[in-house]
Amino acid sequence: MRILNICAYTWAIGGPARIIYDHTTEVLAQGHQVDILSPMTPGEKMYPAPEGARLIPCARTTPLSNIYREFSLEMYQYLKAHIHEYDVVHMHGIWHFGSLAPFLIPNKAVKVITIHGLLDKWAVAHSKWKKQIVTALYQKRLLGKADLIQINNTDEEEDVVRYLGYRPKNMVIVPNGMKLTDYQNLPAKGIFRRKHQIPDNKQLILFMGRLNIKKGLDLLLPAFNKIFKQVPDAILILAGPDDGYQAECETFIQKHQLSDRIKLVGMLTDTDKKEAFSDASLFVLPSYSEGFSIAVLEAMTCKIPAVVSDRVGFGDYIKRYDAAFLTPLNADGVAEGILKILQDKSYADNVANRAYKMVTENFDIKVVANQLLEEYKKVKKKQLSLSI
Repeated sequence: MRILNICAYTWAIGGPARIIYDHTTEVLAQGHQVDILSPMTPGEKMYPAPEGARLIPCARTTPLSNIYREFSLEMYQYLKAHIHEYDVVHMHGIWHFGSLAPFLIPNKAVKVITIHGLLDKWAVAHSKWKKQIVTALYQKRLLGKADLIQINNTDEEEDVVRYLGYRPKNMVIVPNGMKLTDYQNLPAKGIFRRKHQIPDNKQLILFMGRLNIKKGLDLLLPAFNKIFKQVPDAILILAGPDDGYQAECETFIQKHQLSDRIKLVGMLTDTDKKEAFSDASLFVLPSYSEGFSIAVLEAMTCKIPAVVSDRVGFGDYIKRYDAAFLTPLNADGVAEGILKILQDKSYADNVANRAYKMVTENFDIKVVANQLLEEYKKVKKKQLSLSI
């Protein structure tokens, strides 16, 4: 099969790019072809494509793309010229031009949409008026027309049913996965600390993600302010690119005189990211809304105990394995989780071990990639039988 993924395939977008990378690596190994069509703004850093895959960048059409996400004439022109060459067109996310364009051009490709958590209540309420317009114009209708809707968990199933008003027959639950071997040999401990002047005796709390309010930073910052006097050796690292909330973080740090305790280190990639994981005492993500947090899976694969909300995309698995401190969405709950892990080593070790067991038993990319590939094949086979 020849597969086209459509996604803003950049470092800044985070999880979806990593998911595509790992899935593509497995699909290529089975002899299939994969292209990645990515709208981008000049200056953005593209995520690397696996060897054997083709990355096709296309410029966003500004200023219209600032209003309608990822609008790109180049993308439309590419699809118009080449969409007939693909067996599968896999759109990542909704509400943007990349999830509409393949439906505007006559083609026989299997059209797949991965929701990536964008229909949960928090996400739908954000920029609500724009989403109401997109819903009225096409979004509900196109989800019904897609050949396959991939969701990651039962929470997302409820989101789709609530949004559409019915359960579509074309929806399947296939979780995202991790290339576990990438995290078997982490860098030596201490490298990240030395780079950022963090003494070895400090307990390093790591947040990794875009600096966006949806990540729960409005809960994490006051939570840290509550606990740092009880844990005087705690340091909070905020690792991620600005996505609308960095100024608020800086204002909070300045107001509460926490500049020696909270460090903003920007986006970490590749080896720098693994160095941070190697030195972390705890990982925290009290997110309001995630499709499927790869950052949390990465931390758990590195055996770092975690404090997360149940909205990270696989809360049902976390509950089943007791794989993290599941915090309610308030600052007191986040503070309680951080204190529990930092002050009770036995609890922290047990949580980390259960989390690692959860990841290895459920989210190995070799298993997950095959599940999705089989769903592609089922739909393609059905298409062929109907055309005879």
